[in-house]
Formats: sequence, C-alpha cells, structure tokens
Amino acid sequence: MSTTDFSDALLVLLGHGTDKNAASATPVIAHAAALQREGGFARVEPAFWKQAPQVRDVLAGATESHVFIVPFFATAGYFCDEVIPRELGFPPTQDGHGFARSVRRGSQTWCYTAPVGTHPRMTDLLLARAREVLERHPFPVRANPAETALIVVGHGTRRSGRSRAGVEAQVAALDQRREFAEVHPVFLEEAPLVSDWWQLTGRRQVVVVPFLLSDGLHGGEDVPVLLGEPERVVRQRLAAGQSPWRNPTERRGRWVWYVGSPGPVPEMRELIRDRVREMAESGPVG
Repeated sequence: MSTTDFSDALLVLLGHGTDKNAASATPVIAHAAALQREGGFARVEPAFWKQAPQVRDVLAGATESHVFIVPFFATAGYFCDEVIPRELGFPPTQDGHGFARSVRRGSQTWCYTAPVGTHPRMTDLLLARAREVLERHPFPVRANPAETALIVVGHGTRRSGRSRAGVEAQVAALDQRREFAEVHPVFLEEAPLVSDWWQLTGRRQVVVVPFLLSDGLHGGEDVPVLLGEPERVVRQRLAAGQSPWRNPTERRGRWVWYVGSPGPVPEMRELIRDRVREMAESGPVG
C-alpha cells in the first residue's frame, strides 16, 4: 500500500488500560478522537488490553483492508512485545527472537508497530515537559537546569528486562543533551525505587518527569505519594480537580518539581502517525 495514503486503513491505538483509575485511559481515547477528526485514516479506534473496549473486540469489527495496531506504551516490554502480539496471533520469527509484525487475516493485513514511547522524539517531549514545569513555577526559587537534577520515572518489571532497558536508554539520551546537571532513572517496580529518589542526587533542585504515557493511577496517584506527598492530600487534590503536586514542594531538604506525563500532549499524535508510516515503509503490508 502507499506509505502516505491510509484511506483504506483502520488505526487501532492500543493502551494497557486498568479498572482502577479511569484517567489512565484518557490519553488513548483523546488521541484516537483527535486523529479521527484530523483525517487520513478510514477509521481510528481506541482499544485496551485490560479494559473496554477490548482490543480483540475492536479487531473483530474491522472491515478495512489494512489494520495498524499502534501500542501506546512507553517501552517495549512484557505486555507490549510478548503477551499482546502472541495473543493477537502474530507468529514468532524463525529464530525465536521476536515476532512477525505483519500478518494476513483473510482479505486483511494486520500490522503491529513499535510502541510510541520508543520513538526518537520522546527525548524532546520529555525535555520539553521538564523545561515547562520550571518556567511555569519559578517561585519561591528559580531553578537553573544546568544546576538541577532530572529524574525519570519508569514502570519497570521483573518479567522483562526490556522495560528497564527502554527507560535507561531514554535517560542516556537525556544525559547526552547536557541540558540538566545529571539524569537518573527510578522505577515503580524495580530498584532504584521512586521512593529512593533523594539518595540519587545531592542537588538542591530536582525535576521529576514520568516516562509514563498517562497521568492515571501511577502518574497521578502513586508517584506523588512515593515522592513524599501524603496520600490523603493527593486524593483530596485529585477529588478537587487539582494537580496532585504543588510546584515546587520542599522534600528532604530539596526543592522538587513534578510534571505530568508527556502522553496527553498533542505532539504525541505525530509520533503515532510516524509509527504507521514506518510500518508501511518497512516492506509489503498487503
């Protein structure tokens, strides 16, 4: 098919999903709706692995000749690169390392792209979030990025080293920019844990950016608490429609800025489109 004409294609934007926090699904639903309005595809649908609309149900209703499944995940890991493609019927490669990203389903071609979060421009989006929070909140102290530590929050999992590797690769890319004095990773499920952030740097100013793609359960609730904000305060603020963190907040003798996930920003939609174009350019897709 043409690498610019997707008028006969269904784009399925696939998120993890959860029944514990409705806000976790918001970026996927919002981006799918915006991409549908912007045009270029026959149809754009949100789908999830752990909540409705289930990806299997969305795919079962597909009538388009080409279906592009774009994982709205931060890293390639256990679910994104093992569980989901296997369950959707993408066969393993002959060497057993990885899986075929394009398969025929009757008259249709299904394509499973690389996750949005591994796009090279994610580094720019994370830096933009870090700059933005410092510029918007200069009081009571103005932070100079060259004298400030940047801490990147990843999910992590013991089930797949690829999740951690993706976060560490992003940290290395951020460090190479030399915009912040130092850059460190922390994780929700692996060491160093988010709660140990203060042990990683002696800098007086610290910016924390989640390498997560929504501000739901983890980004909006768990991380602020792990950084030191009382859980009841976080819940009260969220119930009132406020940010769960006040910038900057002093914790453990440091000024800490915490910014929301890059997942909801409009620029993410161009990364989603890029993933489809890359898949179409990689070889025959029907």
